[in-house]
Order: sequence, then structure tokens, then C-alpha cells
Amino acid sequence: MVNTFRPSDLAQALRIIADTKPTVLAGGTDLMVRHKTWSGVVPHFDRPVVLIGHLPELQGIEIRDERLFIGSAVTLAAILEHPLVPEHIKSPIAQMASPPIRNLATLGGNICNASPAGDSLPMLYALDACLHLESVRGRQTVSISEFISAPGRTCLEPDQLLTAIEIPLIKCRTHYYRKVGQRQANSISKVSFYAAADYDKQRIHWVRIALGAVAPTVVRSPAAEGLLAGLDASGLKAVIPAVINIYQGLLSPVDDVRSTQQYRREVSLRLLENYLTRELMK
Repeated sequence: MVNTFRPSDLAQALRIIADTKPTVLAGGTDLMVRHKTWSGVVPHFDRPVVLIGHLPELQGIEIRDERLFIGSAVTLAAILEHPLVPEHIKSPIAQMASPPIRNLATLGGNICNASPAGDSLPMLYALDACLHLESVRGRQTVSISEFISAPGRTCLEPDQLLTAIEIPLIKCRTHYYRKVGQRQANSISKVSFYAAADYDKQRIHWVRIALGAVAPTVVRSPAAEGLLAGLDASGLKAVIPAVINIYQGLLSPVDDVRSTQQYRREVSLRLLENYLTRELMK
């Protein structure tokens, strides 16, 4: 038997987290499976559990100062249905899991899971998302690249809670997302690729490119993005080999039950080449 807490508000939740160092559960779509034991129906947790999915302080979606704020317990389905969320943010979320799971799963949970194959992560890295952390000691804001340090590892202290995701609303002319998996839905990524850009007929203003499931954390190269900024179509064609070479040096995929490192490396570089030659500035 495990002690389970259902706080009435965020302040009470933070006090419980500080006192008990519990397992925090919002939608539970990953945690319930991870803690499942084959000997019974009920998952086994070795620590107290605190439920946060119902807390109103973690449910909002709003825009302030040209930044989108999403509560950490907002479900993926709610994000997809919300009129304030732009399409370049919805795009990867629409391909996550299946509709029933999206009704429960939260963006905060996908981030805290810190999986290299997390479907929302390339988009969040590319768009320079920041995370709001709270505890009884105070508040802290960190970039997502600072938050995730390794597969399954974050900088979240035992008494802290992720409360909101902050995404700058940059002018984005096009976005491009591809997820390579075993199935159309309910599939864990073998490789994922996200890009966003702004350009006109004459030149590229900026490009953001991020790849998932090809290294311990999401791969992004500001140096490669800098090479692309300001180029016209002919300049883009000339610099593509250099950009691909930069990303090739950053990839460190692994062999696992879903795929091989060789497959991941080859497919990710082909996705990059396809984006640069066929999608960007089309």
C-alpha cells in the first residue's frame, strides 16, 4: 500500500513534495506503465504519490509579452484544441501517442520523463522553451537544454515541481516535423526531426533545427543555424554540405530494441538533407 496525496492547491502540493519527496503524477500515462508489476493489476510505487493533474494553477494556457505559457498539467489534447497555440507548436504534439492517451498525457510529463525519444522535445529545444520550477523555497526558470542533462535525468530537485512551460512566439513562416516510428500512432520515435524558419523570396532570416532520439539529449547546432541565416537560394545550396557535416559530428545514436545506431544516423541525416534541399525556401 502506498500513501497517496491529492492536494487542494499548488501551495499545499509544494509543501507535500517538500515533506515527502514523492512520485509526482499528473496524467500517469508513462509512470503507471513503468511501475506496473506483472503479479497484479495495481502499479507498485516505492514512494508516496502526489496527484497534481487536477490543480487549477497548472492548467492554464495564455499569452503574455509575446510568449506562450502552458501549465505543466495541461493535457496534450487540450493543447491541440486551444486557439492560442500556433500550428508550429501543435504539429509534433498531434503525432504523439493516440487520442485516448493524449486526453490524459501532459506536456510537463513528457518533458520530465526526459527520454531522448520524447516527441515534444525537439520542438521545445528549437523554439528556446523555458521551464518554470517551483518549491517552498521559491521559483526558478531554466532553459529546457539546461533542464535535461541525460536520458531520464533532469536538474529538478526533489522538492521542486515543474509548473509551466514558456515558449517565445517568434514569427514562423514554415515549420517541418517528421517522426520515424514503427507505426502510424502509439509509436516511440526511432528518429524525430523538427525545424522552423522565417524567410522571404530573397533570403533566409533564421532557421531552427533539432533532432531527437539520435543522442543522449536533443541535438541542435546554433553554429549550423548561423551558417544558414541571411542566405539566398544559391547560398543555401552551397552551404548544405557544411551544415550536414556539423550535424553528423553531433550525432551519437545507440542500438536498442526499436532500431540501430546506423539506421538512426542515416535516416536523421537524410531528413536534414531533405529539409534543406526541398522544404526550406520552397
